[in-house]
Amino acid sequence: MTDRPGIPARELSDEELERQGVHAHAMRHWVFLHGTAEQFRTHTERMLELEQEYLRRHPQRTWQGSGGEAEAPSRDDRIRDLVQTFSRAITALLDEQPPAAATGQSTARRDPVQAQAALLRRFAEAPDGRMHKLEAHQIARQLAPDSHLVAQLYRQDPPLLQADRDTRVITDAGRAWLEQYSVPA
Repeated sequence: MTDRPGIPARELSDEELERQGVHAHAMRHWVFLHGTAEQFRTHTERMLELEQEYLRRHPQRTWQGSGGEAEAPSRDDRIRDLVQTFSRAITALLDEQPPAAATGQSTARRDPVQAQAALLRRFAEAPDGRMHKLEAHQIARQLAPDSHLVAQLYRQDPPLLQADRDTRVITDAGRAWLEQYSVPA
């Protein structure tokens, strides 16, 4: 995913530092949407390490480093900026609701029918039974971690879920299945 386990940024050549920085920025969107929390954390650490090293070496090439002038930010200013960034991230994490696993509502070993029912229930509760594909993917990862269980919902005849461009939709058959097989969570 990232080049984190490799060479520390301070030891990279200018060319390699730039190459890894470009790669980190190109991967950011994918890691943000699809990566695990650990991948996102690791990616963020590496990207910040690469950016800080690039800023240290070439302050005149970046707006952050130039400060609108040719003067590089002081070490104290750079530390202050990093602490504020991490402080905002920590505050955002503390404001979040704890995940189901932390509250004892583990879904990892949920019965397959229960997992499918929980996923279909989330679709049924969504406006018009529709969710954006990325939201649906994340919910499916939480409720039915076995991708084969989710795929069955799309592939069975008649399908219980269907794709409609960037949206995923519960079908009438899905609603009927949910009423018939729904097991309380």
